[in-house]
Amino acid sequence: MIELKEILYKVAIDAVVGNTTTSINKIEFDSRKVEQDDVFVAIRGAISDGHDFIEKAINQGAVVVICESKPEITVDGITYVIVEDTQVALAIMASNYYGSPSENLKLVGVTGTNGKTTIATLLYQLFKKAGFKVGLLSTVKILVDTKEYKATHTTPDSLTINRCLKEMNETGVEYCFMEVSSHGIHQKRTAGLEFAGGIFTNLSHDHLDYHNTFKEYRDVKKVFFDGLSTEAFALVNKDDKNGAFMLQNTKAKSHSYALRSYADYRGQILENSLGGLLLKLNDHEVWTKLIGSFNAYNLLAIFGTAELLGLETMETLRLLSSLESVSGRFQYLISDEKITAIVDYAHTPDALKNVLQTVNDIRTNNETLITVVGCGGDRDKMKRPVMGNIAAKLSNKVIFTSDNPRTENPNQIIEDIEKGVEPQDYKKTLSITDRKQAIKTACQLAEKNDIILIAGKGHETYQEINGERTDFNDFEIVKEELKKLNK
Repeated sequence: MIELKEILYKVAIDAVVGNTTTSINKIEFDSRKVEQDDVFVAIRGAISDGHDFIEKAINQGAVVVICESKPEITVDGITYVIVEDTQVALAIMASNYYGSPSENLKLVGVTGTNGKTTIATLLYQLFKKAGFKVGLLSTVKILVDTKEYKATHTTPDSLTINRCLKEMNETGVEYCFMEVSSHGIHQKRTAGLEFAGGIFTNLSHDHLDYHNTFKEYRDVKKVFFDGLSTEAFALVNKDDKNGAFMLQNTKAKSHSYALRSYADYRGQILENSLGGLLLKLNDHEVWTKLIGSFNAYNLLAIFGTAELLGLETMETLRLLSSLESVSGRFQYLISDEKITAIVDYAHTPDALKNVLQTVNDIRTNNETLITVVGCGGDRDKMKRPVMGNIAAKLSNKVIFTSDNPRTENPNQIIEDIEKGVEPQDYKKTLSITDRKQAIKTACQLAEKNDIILIAGKGHETYQEINGERTDFNDFEIVKEELKKLNK
């Protein structure tokens, strides 16, 4: 048990009704999980308002309520703490409750539209290979050194973040790399955390179902850099015009990386093939197993971060050459019939364009490039025709199919995608609602040396239709279908 006043340290409080010396058990923001002597934090969400569940939380044993407005009827013996923003309060209280764990390791946040998972995961790989105990908070998974937990959000809630960081402290983790999403920043999940550094990758069209405008999306990303301390570093992609914007007003030490501009960490692609990339990084040549210009940017960010965290340059270069690609990020196989299948998470227009341009850069153009792609349901509808346009323009053949339709009609989603196809590209396209059948058809259409790109789901091992998730793995399915062709 811990006294309430101890977890309220640094919380901006408007008023208190009751006693701050109350002993509390734990903090909850989901009324269903509240137990005896808990603190209930009432969060105003997009779907429901935690203030509507205060009475329920008290009935389940809550002795403290953190809220933005005092309930009309209060209960004797219950302490009410009124704050301006319960999301911020939750994040700070979570950090206090778990002993400010972010201060006991070097926490680096990675934000931007594309590249977050790859950069965070490869930084984890690199520092692990360098002999350190390392943590990872990513879209794909959470790692406390070698112990793995399933991830449910790109950026977990404040309680989960701090609980994992506390476990990392107890395990002796020295570095932790964390994806920081725009949702996570906007919902203040990272408030109260002490970051040793922040990385900005790029900014393109995404999440406009949540953020009303691109400007709002961009400004939310900037909030992360505004919050960095003078002791932290801010490393941004200078080739993205938003990189300089992220550095405005930051108190952190500013650094940049680029392929096309002068920067602190400069890169040049010397060779780009299915075998990997030969890069020049600040006048040092390094061969890596990763493929494509987008990965050249990712590797530059990793190289810069490793240097800023104190790793020796030659050691960093040696480790870069040993890094393996991240699951579902340009993950490929070559069948016995010499058909190359690539699975990639590209689910935004910019990411799809990058991966298609990468394939076109490394192929001879004697092969047919067949792209299988869809768009998620209940998400940003504006990007659908844009992705249809890009897929049709940069491929020889395209099969539009389902991604995760969720509660939407998959045929309607496909119709939205098709609207972006230009008349001269109509003959290239085919629509097959069933994703497995779409992948099977792509395999049947492919001939020797052809390339199949399956985009959108990447590392995901499920498909979500009408609230139900069923097992579905793009990589395993295409591998199986290509095997059948060999029989």
